[in-house]
Parts: sequence; structure tokens; C-alpha cells
Amino acid sequence: MKKGILYLVATPIGNLEDITFRAVRILKEVDLIAAEDTRKSGKLLKHYSIKTKTISYHKFNEKQRTEYLIDKLKSGKSIAVISDAGTPSISDPSEVIVKECIKNEILIIPIPGPSAVITALSASGLSTNSFSFWGFVPKTKSKQVEFLQNLISRTETMIFYESPKRVKQTLQTFLDIFGNRQIVVSKELTKIYETFFRGTIKEVLSKLDETNLKGEFVILLEGAKEREISDSKIEKLLREKIASGLSKSEAVKKVSKKFNIKKNRVYQVSLRI
Repeated sequence: MKKGILYLVATPIGNLEDITFRAVRILKEVDLIAAEDTRKSGKLLKHYSIKTKTISYHKFNEKQRTEYLIDKLKSGKSIAVISDAGTPSISDPSEVIVKECIKNEILIIPIPGPSAVITALSASGLSTNSFSFWGFVPKTKSKQVEFLQNLISRTETMIFYESPKRVKQTLQTFLDIFGNRQIVVSKELTKIYETFFRGTIKEVLSKLDETNLKGEFVILLEGAKEREISDSKIEKLLREKIASGLSKSEAVKKVSKKFNIKKNRVYQVSLRI
């Protein structure tokens, strides 16, 4: 029996018009839609007269539902996975089912579309040449500090998700750890109250109050300047890599990638060792 296909369908992050013709067609044609929240997705499906049967698929039932969905796919049914907003798998459910489909040699077809990460980055004004996405910052203060301290030396634009209840506290932690760097905080992307707060961390913090702490937030943080990464930091990591068994040339490559700085600079520091 021919196996079905798993479609990962990106859906609007706010404005219902931000969906592709292909996505609408796929959602109408599949046998089943696995939705993160069937009530929220129901509004989208109703808007486009999509009458395909839906089933819940979220982080609390992902493991059990995956087994059920894999059986359906093996029997020849085609399934679309959608999250509440944006692209499945990106800080949203579907990573588990993707891995299981690969294991069971079931075809996976991504249907591209909206992503809060790319939407916010494109209009941020920060560097887009190199960026990294880190999802939601840990909730507890100690884990948050530990997590962010590992990012101090990164030179690319860093992107995070945050909830309205925690965004001010998270920005204060950013200030404590990264210093007063440039930052962009966006909220309600593609919706009527879409807003971008730009400036230093202190400036953005002063703009946030109870009147605008609503909706989902995307935080974009300026990366470290290369000059902020001292030679002593580079040398320390080089020594650790070499002590772990790497050759000097391999260590240079690893450290260059870790700090996102030119290999020639790391090589010059390596001459001291």
C-alpha cells in the first residue's frame, strides 16, 4: 500500500490574508488536519471554507497523537500539520512527527509561509547577514542567566520569543548580562496594533508599560562587536579545545565558528600557544 504524505503548512501569524494559495489548496485536499488548537484554527479554516476534518495535536498529546497519525499515514492517508500561527516545528509542535516520518520513510512536504522570526528580522534594522533563533528564554531567573551568559560573545543578531507577562523582566536580565546594546522588540506582528520598539535596551524598557504589554513578542538583540571578544577569551577556549584532543588548526576552526569571528584573528592568538 502506498503511504500518505505529511504536509507542514505555515499559517498566518495574525492577518488571515497572509496564507498562500498552495496552503489553502493543500488544507482542502488532505484527509486530516492536525492542529495545535482546533478552536483557533477553526477561524482560519472557516474563513477559507476549508471543511477538512481536524484533530488536536499539541505539546501535551504530541507523543500519543504521533503514533495515531503515523498509522494513518502508513495506511495511505495524507495529513497536514498546522500550528496556531506561523511555521510548524519552529517553537511549535511537529518535531516529533517529522522524526517519526523520517524513520518510517514517509514523505514530508513543507508548505512555506509566515514566520514571526523572519517577519520581525526583515523590519528590525539590525544586521540580517547572520542571525540565530533561540526560541523562548528559560522562565526561572537562574536558568535564564546561565542560558544568556553563553550568548554574550555571539556577534550575530539574536532572536527570541517572549510572552507579555515576562518581556520586561527578560529585557532587564538582558541589560544586566549584555549591557545596554541595541535591541528591537516587536509585538502583534501583521495585526492592527503591530508595533516595533527600537533603541537601546534601556530606551525600549522605558517605552513598555501596561498599555502596550499585550500580544506575543519577538525580541531581536544586537550581537557583540568583534572587538568586545578579548584575546584572552579566545586563547582560553583554544587551550580547552586543544586539551580535549583537537589539533591547533581544528581548534582554530571551532573557536572561529563559536565566536563568529575571522579565522585569521583566532590563528594569530593561537601562535601564543
